[in-house]
Amino acid sequence: MNKKIGFIGCGKMASAIIGGVISSKFLGANDIQASETSEDKAKQKSQELGINIITDNNTLVKTSDIVFIATTPNYAEGVLNEIKASVTADKLIVSICAGVTTKFIESVLGDDKRVVRVMPNTPALVLEGMSGVCGGKSAGKNDVKYVVDLLSIIGKAIEVTENQMDIVTAISGSGPAFYYKVINEIARAGEKLGMEYEKALTLSIQTAIGSAKMLLNSDKSAEDLIASVATKGGCTRVGVDYMDEADTSDIFYNLIDKTAKKANALGK
Repeated sequence: MNKKIGFIGCGKMASAIIGGVISSKFLGANDIQASETSEDKAKQKSQELGINIITDNNTLVKTSDIVFIATTPNYAEGVLNEIKASVTADKLIVSICAGVTTKFIESVLGDDKRVVRVMPNTPALVLEGMSGVCGGKSAGKNDVKYVVDLLSIIGKAIEVTENQMDIVTAISGSGPAFYYKVINEIARAGEKLGMEYEKALTLSIQTAIGSAKMLLNSDKSAEDLIASVATKGGCTRVGVDYMDEADTSDIFYNLIDKTAKKANALGK
């Protein structure tokens, strides 16, 4: 029997997961519901996603087997307090609130409640999501496995330790924006050099896709693949040397470090 899944909050991330799960046919639209803060928002999102959307969070919890807390982090505590009387032992609570720990959720709902924390990302909408998953104190292995399996339908999902979740947030949760920026900046450079932007963007996008697939499917390290393209005396070597001189490793370290620290601060 299919699990009934409810989403408290129906923003971009929740919509990406819902759309991806329905597109993959892992669950049907009748197996998923969500809640919104007003009738107008509920109606709009219901038409957009093709699922039932209500405005009563407690009703959603009572009629769902798995409840995703998909609000912004600053609303998480209020929502948890609102629904805690409805969260019975048979419910699995899954949080996608950046920075909000399982320990904090358990402190509101009770230490005996089954809590799983997830950091997904928006490419779930095109079935190429990447999620990090960790279980709380009372979450069983099967709880974590179900969430990993669910999110693997819309991309990839891995189990991590909770102290790694802010890093997951920085790399894959925020990561799409960073990759969009790199792809766009490379295309804009091509435009400045005399190519039409759309053509340069196509080149940049497809090269990013192809390179990622090469790395994903290769038994060679990233360093080996770089060396195989950046041959001594060639044009690629000039570019890679420039990146080394500019210390891009330091730039990307600081990028992930600052983003991870912000993710951690969101939950406090």
